[in-house]
Amino acid sequence: MNDRNAIQRIEILLVEDNHGDVDLTKATLKNSNIRNNLQTFSNGKEAMAFLRRESPYTKAPRPDVILLDLNLPVMDGREVLAQIKSDPKLSLIPVIILTSSDSDQDILTSYKLNANAYVTKPLELEQFVKVLKSIENFWLSIVKLPPKN
Repeated sequence: MNDRNAIQRIEILLVEDNHGDVDLTKATLKNSNIRNNLQTFSNGKEAMAFLRRESPYTKAPRPDVILLDLNLPVMDGREVLAQIKSDPKLSLIPVIILTSSDSDQDILTSYKLNANAYVTKPLELEQFVKVLKSIENFWLSIVKLPPKN
């Protein structure tokens, strides 16, 4: 475990409109060995307001990592990703695309927009939990996250 994780909680932002995936992610992270705070939003516009600390999120914590679905209402994940990576205050936050799309075009677009990783959600429950555990183990235990500004 990286030293930072042992000292404080990891702030995770999940931007996902599928309530079942949100509940499963919450349950998986709740049972995690890594202390974490999970914030969730079901559309990109609200997630961006949170990230930019706009009202009513003026005291929002800066996420250490973002799990982002591509197919969102109001503002889709591609636009959210583009805005995050073009904002100097947000661009260093790792963004993991976690989506049901396995389209080559979506993968290419996400990496062109500087996604840090692209993960296709499995359809089976057990596999989905396994994917979440893999993300947790790699991104929250092994990877050195950028310092908070």
